[in-house]
Amino acid sequence: MSPTFANGKICYLEIPATDVTGSAAFYEAVFGWQIRQRGDGSTAFDDGVGEVSGTWVIGRPPSTQAGVLVYIMVDSVAATMEAVVAQGGEIVQAIGADAPEVTARFRDPAGNIFGLYQEPNHSLPAGKQ
Repeated sequence: MSPTFANGKICYLEIPATDVTGSAAFYEAVFGWQIRQRGDGSTAFDDGVGEVSGTWVIGRPPSTQAGVLVYIMVDSVAATMEAVVAQGGEIVQAIGADAPEVTARFRDPAGNIFGLYQEPNHSLPAGKQ
């Protein structure tokens, strides 16, 4: 499926990394992002629905504060938080801080902070609310 091409669409992210291979493995394991090699040999990704792509960049400081904050949509914030920790990330804001929205924030292994977002019609597993 081809991505949507439209004026104003967010289409590309550059994520600071200290280890591109490690960062790619983290996002692939936690979110199922498709990892690929670009024509120039750099490692790139496509998000879970093929609408946003990007790459990891070395030599740029990580986004360690919540300034512009990118949220990644997931089926279950609770389950994704477990995957983040299992893959070497850290939870920096638990579920509930933005109630009634189901969100959380995490720090990836390179130090970048991202948000997690769960659509309201997706219920949390029993005991995770």
